[in-house]
Amino acid sequence: MIRPTSMNYDPEKHHRRSIRLKEYDYSQPGAYFITICTQDRACLFGEVVDGEMRVNDAGRMIQSVWDEMSAFYSGIDADEFVVMPNHIHGIIVLVGATPCGRPESGQAQGQARGPAPTLSVPAAVHRFKTLTTKRYTDGIKQSGWPPFRGRLWQRNYYEHIIRNDESLNRIREYITNNPSQWSLDRENPNFVGARHAVPLPKDEPWRA
Repeated sequence: MIRPTSMNYDPEKHHRRSIRLKEYDYSQPGAYFITICTQDRACLFGEVVDGEMRVNDAGRMIQSVWDEMSAFYSGIDADEFVVMPNHIHGIIVLVGATPCGRPESGQAQGQARGPAPTLSVPAAVHRFKTLTTKRYTDGIKQSGWPPFRGRLWQRNYYEHIIRNDESLNRIREYITNNPSQWSLDRENPNFVGARHAVPLPKDEPWRA
C-alpha cells in the first residue's frame, strides 16, 4: 500500500481549477465527467502495479459508495468509474428526477411534505464526499487506515459536461485506461514530466 505522502507535491503546479460555468444549470439532465482528488494528493486508496489498480480496503469502500449513488438518488445513474491511488474519475448521469427523500424527524406518517430538493451535480458530489469521509474516518478508528490531514478530499472538484455520445465513449475509455497511464498521470505525486509533455487534444479538455 502506498503511504500518504506529499513528496514532490507543489500546490501551485498541482492545483486543479474549477471550470464550472456560472450560468449553467447543473441540475438539468445530462452526463457529467467528475474528478475528485484527495487532500494534498495523498495516496490512500491503493496502488498501481503493472498498469493495474489494486485497491485496498479504503479503495473498496470508495467504490461501494459510488455504486450506492444510483440507489440514493432515483434520478441518477452512476456510470463508468475508477478509483486511483489519490483520486477518482467517474461519470454521473442525471435523468431528471429528484433525490429520494427520507421523512424528517418528527414528521407524521403520511403527512404532506414540501418538494424534494432539486438534484444537481454539486449535491451528488457533496453526498459522495460526505459518505466516503465518514466511512474513511470509521476505518481510521476501527481498522487503522492511514489518517488524512485536515480533510479527505480537496474542497473543489473538476467536472466536464459531456455533450454527445462520441465524447461519452472517449471519456469512458479514458477512465477504463487510467490505471495503465498512472506513470504519466499529473495527479501522480511522482510524476516529474513537464506539465504538457504530452500534447492534449483540444476537444478533450477533461484530460488536463
